[in-house]
Amino acid sequence: MFDEVPRKVLMLQAARHSAIIDAVQRERVVRVSDLAQLLGVSPMTVRRDIEALEETGRVERIHGGAKLPGDASTHEPGFELKSTQLTAEKHAIAVEAASMVQEGMAIGLSAGTTTWALAKELVNGPRITVVTNSVRIADLFHHGASSGPARFGSTVILIGGERTPSDALVGPIATSSLKQLHLDLLFLGVHGMDAQAGFTTPNLLEAETDRAFMASARSTVVLSDHSKWGVVGIASIAQLDEADELITDSLLGEDARRVLAENVAKLRIAGA
Repeated sequence: MFDEVPRKVLMLQAARHSAIIDAVQRERVVRVSDLAQLLGVSPMTVRRDIEALEETGRVERIHGGAKLPGDASTHEPGFELKSTQLTAEKHAIAVEAASMVQEGMAIGLSAGTTTWALAKELVNGPRITVVTNSVRIADLFHHGASSGPARFGSTVILIGGERTPSDALVGPIATSSLKQLHLDLLFLGVHGMDAQAGFTTPNLLEAETDRAFMASARSTVVLSDHSKWGVVGIASIAQLDEADELITDSLLGEDARRVLAENVAKLRIAGA
């Protein structure tokens, strides 16, 4: 009986390893939290599995997850997948961000699921001018929130460009449009944030468009949940100290809070 237990554990571990490798090869970048839910085990178990797989060279460990060995993190998850992840955290960030918006402001909303969550808070809010490169955000203001019709008091400007998997409009047309605009506030969503790499994205054209967004705004507020810490995309948008404020959720680790507090002018913890 006792001899059978280790064999069973090993079989379970082998099955988990196989599933993790399949997920990394399919998605290129996976998160510990998603793997734990997929496998029905604790995040600690997943971390140990990732460490074991890294030792054999089959995956590369990153903060909060794993990726293909040597991959430059150019994988860009689609909007539908990202919109189902960390919804409570994104909602808390959105509510905090919405409190900064006042009647008559001209604000920028970059594409992304966290900025989309903010847009849902603003649909029935004060009358403002919204500039966005997100078709989904523009549609949200046009059709109204799911809880009721929009006030239609706000003006929405949708800039043109090439569409990315995350439903952002990017490229020369987008950047050219933004150079002619002047915004009070920009709410910027990012793919990753890191002490060395700063704020990053897996899309080169999106990075250029986001930089044009920042240049057009008096103040830039980055919206980023805790899972983005330590994630590095191939293209840099800005260094941490280029953000005027950053809003994140209460699950962000202490080390990350310290680094951000030292670099960003103001760090806000939503729901704290």
